[in-house]
Amino acid sequence: MRKIKVILAVALAAFMCLSAVSVAFAAEADGSYQITNPYKDINWDAVYAYKTGLHSHTNASDGDDTLKESVERHVAAGFDIVATTDHGTVNYTWGEENANALIYGVMSLVGKTEGELVYLSSEGTFSDGTAYTYKTEANGDDYLTLSTGKKVLRVPYGIENNAVSVNAHVNSWFVDHVDNSITTYEDAVKGVHKLGGVSVINHPGEYTKARYEIRSEDAYNDENPVYNYYINKFATLIRDYDTCIGIDMNSKGDNRTRFDRILWDNLLTRFSANGENVYAIATSDAHQLSVIDTGYTLALLEEQTSPALKECLENGEFFAASHCIGNYDELVDIAAALKEFYGETELYNKVNSTVASMAAKIEGIENGEYDADESIGITYSTLDDEGYNTAKADPRISSIEVNEDTDEITINTTDALIVRWISGGELICTQKADEATLDLNDYSDELGDYVRAEVFGEGGIVYTQAFLLDADAKAGTADPVKGSYVNLGVLDFLFAEFNNWFAIIMRFFGNLF
Repeated sequence: MRKIKVILAVALAAFMCLSAVSVAFAAEADGSYQITNPYKDINWDAVYAYKTGLHSHTNASDGDDTLKESVERHVAAGFDIVATTDHGTVNYTWGEENANALIYGVMSLVGKTEGELVYLSSEGTFSDGTAYTYKTEANGDDYLTLSTGKKVLRVPYGIENNAVSVNAHVNSWFVDHVDNSITTYEDAVKGVHKLGGVSVINHPGEYTKARYEIRSEDAYNDENPVYNYYINKFATLIRDYDTCIGIDMNSKGDNRTRFDRILWDNLLTRFSANGENVYAIATSDAHQLSVIDTGYTLALLEEQTSPALKECLENGEFFAASHCIGNYDELVDIAAALKEFYGETELYNKVNSTVASMAAKIEGIENGEYDADESIGITYSTLDDEGYNTAKADPRISSIEVNEDTDEITINTTDALIVRWISGGELICTQKADEATLDLNDYSDELGDYVRAEVFGEGGIVYTQAFLLDADAKAGTADPVKGSYVNLGVLDFLFAEFNNWFAIIMRFFGNLF
């Protein structure tokens, strides 16, 4: 009897061990990821994706057009929320002149701006005959209301900081901050942070000169000490000032920013290893009317107010979007996916034609046919020469579903064709838009500490913010700033200033001979 009990005990123990192993394997394959979803608090039935312009200029600084003309074109392009962000000039209203005398005077002196400053009246009519009213409503926000009933919210206190710095530009909103002395990135970010505003690093490829790289593998390669310095510089700002939410990674025609998604992924890789996120916006940085509808941000709001927008930006509850893509490698992958899923359609031919033109330009630069300092200057775009959208419809994300029990992320879309999934800066999967569910377990060997999605359709591209993986377990375990980084501050600014003017002088003399 005792032997039987011993045998039964051993058998039971063995069974329990096998069961535990089975459960462990099941857990590894199902529900093994903690997924931090920046959109978890979004009620998709209640929110509206407000088309938002967070960066634009008028002739109060170096824009070609008046504020009234700029607002009118934003309206024509379907914007719901607009920030006027002139250099060194806080926007207090659209209703009366608020140009900064120093900036306006200097810009006029060097021929960067001209013409009369024209603002909105309390009631008026645009050039197309649309009547409007403009006023501050009971909630304290300023709205432009069209005769059609549509409302456009003005973002308060919009400004592009660091007016006299060489492209060390920082956009901010919601607080009255301006400093037109010789300033660095940190001066602007710190000033906005103290007041409780929101800031973002503008078009970093302009400052780092990554816009002049030819190949993706060379841009923001952190083995290059110069790029490692810049990556650490941006990482320090985002780490030390949480009101600096991230970077603008697709702006204007995406020529100068075409490698800034690489920077975003580099920052995401560093921050997600520490359980943190870095957000990215897209903007037009419009200095001309034809640029206004290039890049934009889709703010997911239940109410069209500035406090709701501020909270949305702070929480990453938005999508970046653009009508332009200027990155050769991205377009090669998009063309291949379109051909695989849909055949050689008219859209495939258009994208592939852009790819061929870019390849020829790259080869010409590398062969010395063009100036080695010349950027590619070729993009996929849905806009005509006057900046009007020619696409039948723009891709949109209608909802996102995250199932931690099955480790699946589903992107539901309209007017989209493909969804590209990126982790650790690498494309891990491309799916048809109507089948866009990513099972993380299928790509466990390729996943880093985050995954993000890019939604492409005829009308351009929409970028999600990153979904972090197992963030709680990683919090506080990795410093996003790598190595012995020393912020050169004003010396860094002076180097950029010298580098900028030296390049201009060399090109000037080069054109003489």
